[in-house]
Amino acid sequence: MKIEHEKQRLDAHDADLSGSSFDDVNLSGAQFANANLSGGGYRKVNMAGCTMDDINMSGWRVHDSNLAGLRIDNANLAGATIVNARLDGMTIDGIAVVDMLASWRATHEAKSA
Repeated sequence: MKIEHEKQRLDAHDADLSGSSFDDVNLSGAQFANANLSGGGYRKVNMAGCTMDDINMSGWRVHDSNLAGLRIDNANLAGATIVNARLDGMTIDGIAVVDMLASWRATHEAKSA
């Protein structure tokens, strides 16, 4: 099925749309429940203001993304890695991450000396 240059509302229930491709598509306000999006690729996607609840994001890779204002609550971050990230203003349990890292580095450097 091909939908092009259309402005329609799609209601899909108990459907298999695996392998579908969406390019230059407005899905703002769309609702996904009990959806399998595993193995998908998302590039140049605006997800500002989205809410995600009870989501399995294990194995995700996020690159070159704006996560400013992101709130992670009651999450399993075991094995998560953050590299080359801007951390100013980021807190973990109310503690500024840049301060936490500075303290850790100072302690680590003192032990190495």
